[in-house]
Amino acid sequence: MTISQIAPVSPRALWTGRVLSAIIVLFMIFDGVIKLPPLDVVTQTMVPLGWPADANVARMLGLIGLISTALYALPRTSVLGAILLTAYLGGSIATNMRVGSPLLSHTLFGVYLGIILWGGLYLRDPRVRALIPFSR
Repeated sequence: MTISQIAPVSPRALWTGRVLSAIIVLFMIFDGVIKLPPLDVVTQTMVPLGWPADANVARMLGLIGLISTALYALPRTSVLGAILLTAYLGGSIATNMRVGSPLLSHTLFGVYLGIILWGGLYLRDPRVRALIPFSR
C-alpha cells in the first residue's frame, strides 16, 4: 500500500494528532530543559534510580531527549524522532523496572507516553498510516 492509497484523515483526526504530538513535545522539552542546568532535584532524583548524581550525566540525558524531540517535531524527521524517543522512553521503563518502581504510575509511564507519541504521529503523518494500515 502506498501513501497515495491511504485514505485521507479527517481534519478532526489530524488536529487530534497534532495536539497529542504537541503534548509529547512540550513534556519532553520540559524534561530535557530541567536536566541541562541541571537542577538539584534532577540529580538527587537520579540516585534512587541507580544513576550517579552527576551533572554531566543529567545534561547528556537532557540533550539526547531534546534532540530526539526536535527530530520528532519536524515533519521530515518525525519518524526518526519517534524511534529515538521510543528508545529513550524504553530506557526509562527499564530503569524503573530494575529498581522496582510502582508499575502503573512509574514503570509504565513511558509506555503511556509512547502510545500518545505514536498515536499522534499516526494521525498526522500519512507515511506512518501507510506502514501501519488498520483496516476497518
